[in-house]
Amino acid sequence: MLVGVGLGPGDPELITLKAVKTLKESYKVFAAGTLAATMVESYVKCEVLNFPMTKDEDSLNESWLENAEIIGKDAKDHLVSFACLGDPNFFSTFNKVRAIIEIKYPGIEISTVPGVSAITAFASKANVMINESFEVIDGSPILSKIVLKVREPKKLAEALKREGYGGFILVERIGMEGERVVINKMPSKSNYLSILYTTKSVVKNGGMD
Repeated sequence: MLVGVGLGPGDPELITLKAVKTLKESYKVFAAGTLAATMVESYVKCEVLNFPMTKDEDSLNESWLENAEIIGKDAKDHLVSFACLGDPNFFSTFNKVRAIIEIKYPGIEISTVPGVSAITAFASKANVMINESFEVIDGSPILSKIVLKVREPKKLAEALKREGYGGFILVERIGMEGERVVINKMPSKSNYLSILYTTKSVVKNGGMD
């Protein structure tokens, strides 16, 4: 089993209790770079994986493939953690490595432990209050949306389809009693504490294509 563990923006005090618990329970911990390793080594020993800071696609692909092989060999039979700064699901090296492992080692179960993202850390450090909708971009095409406080997911999904979106994941009451995950077939009503993710890709039970 492979778990992507978010370490937060770089402040060791912003590592979550669940992240620490997961790291300590792991057979082996891999860290994405020396900064991540420094944070991890306060709790457990780790193996540092190097990823070049470059825009050269060949170099990037080579490092992702090489490191995916290293991780996959242990994750086949053991609980292995991949620790990275920020949140492992947003703009992360873990996403790249995970995509390769899912192809080369389809039997490995993969999950993540969320970390404090750069987005929320920025708002805190800048001392800004955001109470309206906003965009987060890295210069790539916008192909997905996250909608908070969804009460009528079926109605919303129909409207989003007209904008070119086609895949939907609804999560109600994250981390609380009554948590529910619904993929594609949206219910008419949902709890106030619901989030809808939609993409222009195809969403399946195991993730996205």
